[in-house]
Amino acid sequence: MAKRLIPTLNRVLVEKLVQPKKSAGGILLPETTKQLNAAKVVAVGPGERDRDGKLIAVSLKEGETVLLPEYGGTEVKLAEKEYLLFREHDILGKLED
Repeated sequence: MAKRLIPTLNRVLVEKLVQPKKSAGGILLPETTKQLNAAKVVAVGPGERDRDGKLIAVSLKEGETVLLPEYGGTEVKLAEKEYLLFREHDILGKLED
């Protein structure tokens, strides 16, 4: 079984971030609270080529936090961890502190 996945073209491999079940003050948060669908970028492809053959690099980098759509992506399981594979244009944006 493969241990590493290197995305092709403009694809981005992400690992969903698990939201805490307690607030900073120790209050238990119910499952029904609306939380961001955030993920950490694990790997990015080289990009895709335009009509002239020039490479258009992926604008995301490994380690960045991104906002994902509610549905979509391809589920990938590697070394007992679950990841999602998205095309770059399906990712909604970057999250910064």
